[in-house]
Amino acid sequence: MSARKISKGIVKDIIIVVVGVLIIWFGLQIIFGTENPFFVVSSGSMVPELEVYDVLIVQGNTPFEEIKVGDIIVFDRPSGHDRVIVHRVVAIIDEDPFTLRTKGDANPASIPGTDFPITEEEYIGQVEYVIPQVGYITRILSPPINYIVIAIIVGVMIVKQILKSKKEKVFRLDELGSDNGTVEQSSIKLDELAEIPKDDAYTSSESKEIQDKHNQEDGAELKSDSKNNSDDTERKD
Repeated sequence: MSARKISKGIVKDIIIVVVGVLIIWFGLQIIFGTENPFFVVSSGSMVPELEVYDVLIVQGNTPFEEIKVGDIIVFDRPSGHDRVIVHRVVAIIDEDPFTLRTKGDANPASIPGTDFPITEEEYIGQVEYVIPQVGYITRILSPPINYIVIAIIVGVMIVKQILKSKKEKVFRLDELGSDNGTVEQSSIKLDELAEIPKDDAYTSSESKEIQDKHNQEDGAELKSDSKNNSDDTERKD
């Protein structure tokens, strides 16, 4: 297989992977109702409920007005919207507009500008599931490790295509050999040939022809000898 075909195969695999990832990603966004349903805990403010590097799956379809005291929510920090916070709701400050106050389980008190006031504008979603410690992967995959992993994946795909092309080449050679009159080697041994029954009709006919030939040769020799003997007799006389 040519380098062009191999490259086409690699591009095809990459496209399949990318399309698959996009389908899964957009599907998760629709299911959980948020642009990013996955968050990693980066501080110990919610210990022991949430540990650092726990992965949170956030349900954004839960209406903000239905959030109640005791729920753990994810939100943008009210002061500047520069950080994403995950804390527990400890109080409803106002009903109109609906406003909440939160606090980290490990913190002694709510922090103004971080824990409150939380309005619908800051709200991202409610914590639906917690996957313990999986967030370590995100730390491992920080540069340059992530690029190494990507290079390994691409390398595996290239090797896969090369091996596939070699197998196809061998298969085609086998097909050509079988189609071009390749003679199969006989498995009959010489010892087995002696055990094959002889054809009596052919054998007797062949023996008769050989015997007649020998008789004719013997007769010719006898005639030649008798002629020579007669010549010798005449000469003696």
